[in-house]
Amino acid sequence: MDCEGIVKAWLAEAFEKVVPGCGGGRIVPSKDPRFGDWQCNDAMGIAKRAGKNPRELAQAVIAAQPLPGLLEKAEVAGPGFINLKLSDAAVAKGVEALVSDETLGIPQREAHETVVIDYSSPNVAKPMHIGHIRSTVIGNAIDRILRALGYRVIADNHLGDWGTQFGILIMGYRHFLTDEERADLTVELLEKVYVRSYNETKNPENPTWIDRCREELVKLQSGDEANLAVWKRFIEISLKEFGRIYDRLGVKFDIYRGESYYQPMLAETVDMLREKGLATQSEGAWIVDMKDEGLDVAIVRKRDGGFNYTTTDIATVRSRVADFDPARIIYVTDERQQLHFRQFFRICEKLGLCGTAKLQHVWFGLMRLPDATFSTRQGNVIKLETLLNESAARARTIVDGNHPDWDETERAALAEAIGIGAIKYADLSHDPATMIVFTWERALALDGNSGPYLQYANARLNSLLAKYRAEVGRAPEENALAIASPVEKALALWLLQYPNTVQRAGDLCKPSVLADYLYQLSQLYSSFYQSSPVMKADPAVRDSRIRLCAAVSKVLRGGLDLLGIPTPERI
Repeated sequence: MDCEGIVKAWLAEAFEKVVPGCGGGRIVPSKDPRFGDWQCNDAMGIAKRAGKNPRELAQAVIAAQPLPGLLEKAEVAGPGFINLKLSDAAVAKGVEALVSDETLGIPQREAHETVVIDYSSPNVAKPMHIGHIRSTVIGNAIDRILRALGYRVIADNHLGDWGTQFGILIMGYRHFLTDEERADLTVELLEKVYVRSYNETKNPENPTWIDRCREELVKLQSGDEANLAVWKRFIEISLKEFGRIYDRLGVKFDIYRGESYYQPMLAETVDMLREKGLATQSEGAWIVDMKDEGLDVAIVRKRDGGFNYTTTDIATVRSRVADFDPARIIYVTDERQQLHFRQFFRICEKLGLCGTAKLQHVWFGLMRLPDATFSTRQGNVIKLETLLNESAARARTIVDGNHPDWDETERAALAEAIGIGAIKYADLSHDPATMIVFTWERALALDGNSGPYLQYANARLNSLLAKYRAEVGRAPEENALAIASPVEKALALWLLQYPNTVQRAGDLCKPSVLADYLYQLSQLYSSFYQSSPVMKADPAVRDSRIRLCAAVSKVLRGGLDLLGIPTPERI
């Protein structure tokens, strides 16, 4: 039973009868339960447009048709608010229906629209670093949420596997590594070689190095077998390394299409721009001038004949539209690329490439450790694996202190789950557009708004439900739910907000909306548990309350899974 949907439909019909075509019927949770459970504020805006008294309009809406059975009361307050009070029985039935549904009530896309989401996108031959964490974690959470909403999602890892850096890298690989190192090649070695070779391009005592790097690049781009073989090995080793990190983070992609995949399309993409009169020549380069639109100049072919990110990204849109016919193409990158995305989105629009697809850039602020700086070319970047290892090690200290008698394997697995959850939630609990200063104290706190706090809340629920099964001999889900107190109703009403919360998080591409909801759910559950005995209550009350606890557990676990946060059985 979709309580909110029923009430919205009733309101919409009532508004339509009073002011045809007004579109009223939105509701929000009431801030003060003394005045009702939900509130509709539409009467005031509609009355202003219609030249009516808002209180009188609100009263007319309430009187337009009988209340639906699940509403106990509807009344007008203040300048025209409509306060709505649900019956306790309706709320109980709504929660039972919600947790009995396979999707936990999450609305499903009937048309099964396709969404392509482009996130993470590390560079080949370089270890993933702290700068990749937000794109990876935010992108994966959006990916999971959209799948839960019924979209057909294509998760694409657009690898940086082509460009000038590979001429520099091939030179370093050939000149700075021993035969043994080349035989046992790692991403760490490739990074060191790249830094050394790059520094050599700046060495005034070796002025020919940069030219030789360019020659190696030209050979690669021309299909030289030896250079292609080396380049493919770089990719193979990098993908294996990335895979280890992604496995730890619980991240999976449907396709890996790097920049190299689109290289055959680049020349014809520039030709399209020229034929449409969008690209003009300037100082030997081909550009799209959008200064009159406030978007500056986008270079699509450099004077040396090479292409850049704008050209590649336009070709990528062409390919994705042709291959997947998506309704949306979402890019998850940091805030520094906003101009680039505005530029190439506008170019795609002018070319008519998108079809029915909406291009969307989800940008985020950077994550920093206090006093930390990093520079890829100087080789002092903070590696992502180092961050994950440190988090797991710090979590292990907590686990060992609390459970020295637990099996070694379980303690190690628990520390990993807490460490990963701490890092993910520290990111996802913030609006993507904010910059984050990451601190271990906040991320690993067992109280407050943190990943470990939510994981601990879930583990406590698991323990309570297991105790009930052992002592009573049946599953909590076999009981009926009966709302018997305001704190129970507040918790149950919040559970009913879960489907709309997931919908809003998906529409906005903001996992923080769901993270905020889960934290509030845990807070409400804590208030309920502290004021309402469960196992020590009379059997009828106990059975109803354990049913509510089981509902909280299912929603909390489901929400954490959509954020990609592990849920250990016990902590």
